[in-house]
Amino acid sequence: MGAGHSHGLERAPQASERTTIILSSIVGAVLFLTVLGAMAVWPTDWSFMRSVPTTYEGATWVSVEVVDVDPTSEAAQVVVDGQEDAGAQELAAPALGTSAYEVGDHIRALQLDTGELIFGDFERDGPLLLLLVVYVLLVVAIAWWRGIGALLGLVAAFGIIIFFTVPALFGGADPLITGLVTGSGALAVLLYLAHGFNARTTTAYLGTLAGLTITALLAWWAVDASRLTGLWSEEGSHLELSGRSVDLQGLVLCGIIIAGLGVLNDVTVTQASAIWELRAARPEISRWNLFQRGMRIGRDHIASTVYTIAFAYVGAALPTIMLISLYDASLGTTLTGAEIAEEVVRTLVSSIGLVLAVPLTTGIGALVVGQHAIAEEDVMGDEPRDEPRDEPRSESPEPA
Repeated sequence: MGAGHSHGLERAPQASERTTIILSSIVGAVLFLTVLGAMAVWPTDWSFMRSVPTTYEGATWVSVEVVDVDPTSEAAQVVVDGQEDAGAQELAAPALGTSAYEVGDHIRALQLDTGELIFGDFERDGPLLLLLVVYVLLVVAIAWWRGIGALLGLVAAFGIIIFFTVPALFGGADPLITGLVTGSGALAVLLYLAHGFNARTTTAYLGTLAGLTITALLAWWAVDASRLTGLWSEEGSHLELSGRSVDLQGLVLCGIIIAGLGVLNDVTVTQASAIWELRAARPEISRWNLFQRGMRIGRDHIASTVYTIAFAYVGAALPTIMLISLYDASLGTTLTGAEIAEEVVRTLVSSIGLVLAVPLTTGIGALVVGQHAIAEEDVMGDEPRDEPRDEPRSESPEPA
């Protein structure tokens, strides 16, 4: 047989079928456990929805437009939407820490039964909608079907969090199980919608689940050992005072698990793709060599993503860091205080899960892709890649 056809013939149909059966069985078992976990913590009480009023008796929320601003008092003359016949009304200067009024601003204000207006917040519907439209258009224009799948998966994942995770936590469900079920379900939807149903996506899914499980178990220990209560944040205090029996420590744990989804998913998808591309370029190398080459890529990814996580959390906690820097306290006391300790634990736990997810995903990919795999056509609409071919070899005469 000609050497030019050797790779196509060496790809054994039985091995490919066996790999597919194994992967399908593993994913089926994971999804079965996910369903069982969801049933165990399934929310039954929805009374928390809209249970806290945002106004008081005799007051209503209205939308107003600023038509004039007093430069001295910084008070504004505004017109209430739907009440234009009443003319301009006065709105006192905004509270400390907010921007000053500008003509043309649209503001959400509380109107008392006396007609008095109280500043609520600036309306941001227009800018946010514009950003959303630009984001969606760019994702679809550049990523095509993958982008559409990713957007649909994102909507579905947020639906899982809003309609399952939040009610379950309000209902007192175990936060560890809730976090793992949320992660497993959301990842399945996100990955398969964005990247298609194939072995490469399954490799990324299993690698992400492995890293997520490590992150969850480590977070479960760290939150308890560090005595993180979740009470220091303003949101935690409001939840504590809302009259709902919310486990704030469990909320911190579940938050760490969900926060790890994004960065783990990014790393594992990249590693799985790297393994497939390496195999397509060098179909003759061994699995161990493939793993080693994949880990070279993975080490760079680890290095870049670790400080990405750190800076993301520092940016989110920047106001808190600035506030505590005003107080006379040592660095050790500052880092271990309740205000910073939660972010430190979140960063370290997520980073450990990330670091371990890279070799796990790389190893799974090296086993799954096989030694003589041929680059497959992308089921999501990308252009098929050329199959690897043998380089022409010079024939040497056989010895007499």
